[in-house]
Amino acid sequence: MADEPIDPSEIGEADAPPVEEAPYKIIFEANKCIAAGKCAEVSTNWEMKLSSGIAQPNTYFFGEDELDHNVRAAEVCPAKKDRGVIHVVDRRTNEEIAPDPHGDGTLSVDW
Repeated sequence: MADEPIDPSEIGEADAPPVEEAPYKIIFEANKCIAAGKCAEVSTNWEMKLSSGIAQPNTYFFGEDELDHNVRAAEVCPAKKDRGVIHVVDRRTNEEIAPDPHGDGTLSVDW
């Protein structure tokens, strides 16, 4: 139904690489980005776009080798009163790895 909220765990999955190749994904609340640039300082996957004034990931799906710096980007994001707008999700379990403000792996996407 059109009135039902979007399930964040389903975002991008139709065009995603297989889970075995890229078990992690980013859900980015771009409309709530405050352009602090902290993510781009700590992660090679993130860069600030001068045209829009907000950050943007180079890839939304990635493997274990890129996990640490993407988690760091999510953790340092000061938007939403330090709860962040970058969410790193384990596609195998649909659990939020970072920032995980609830402490239980539930997605903290606000839309």
